[in-house]
Amino acid sequence: MQFTPALLPSLIQAIAETIEKNAEEVTALDQAIGDGDHVINLQRGIQALRPQSAELGQLDWAAAWQKIGMTLMSTMGGASGSLYGTLFITMSKAGRERALKLPAFAEVFSQGVTAVKQRGKADAGEKTMLDVLIPVAESLKQAAADSAALPEALKKITEAAIAGMESTRDMVATKGRASFLGERSRGHIDAGAKTAQLIICTIADVLAGHSATPS
Repeated sequence: MQFTPALLPSLIQAIAETIEKNAEEVTALDQAIGDGDHVINLQRGIQALRPQSAELGQLDWAAAWQKIGMTLMSTMGGASGSLYGTLFITMSKAGRERALKLPAFAEVFSQGVTAVKQRGKADAGEKTMLDVLIPVAESLKQAAADSAALPEALKKITEAAIAGMESTRDMVATKGRASFLGERSRGHIDAGAKTAQLIICTIADVLAGHSATPS
């Protein structure tokens, strides 16, 4: 099954609701080892996308991702805005004139995550959103290699996102404000990893629901 950008209004709405529902929990995580403004910045970016959602739904994927990336980069602020902006803008470049079935999307997403690693000068194991994005990219590539059915692929992606988020609890932060805490950052889930997990799991839920609906 191949999804179209017509799903973007539903995806943006669902993500906005998920982040709002979990805002208090994520803010507490961020206040423990970060600046405490991660959710506010993220919601600023999501709110900027909402008026654009109908327009985004009319574009092709590459154009939609470009617009999303530019909007997030200009409205979110902080490290997250730059990193999410980089993710979507890179995906836009990688996805031009491609039919985005699972193998192609896995490659496009992987290129986006690689760009985030380069932009943030970070990798897995450093207590950041990359501890979610990297396992999800790997899960996508594995699902594509296995020719997995969509429900199984979405299940594996969700599991990878949750496991990646949970893995940050026992890590020592080496990036951002949390890095100043050293060993004291251990024992806390990273707020950026938590919101990345929430976003990915929400997208998977929406796609699963859409694929189960008779066309």
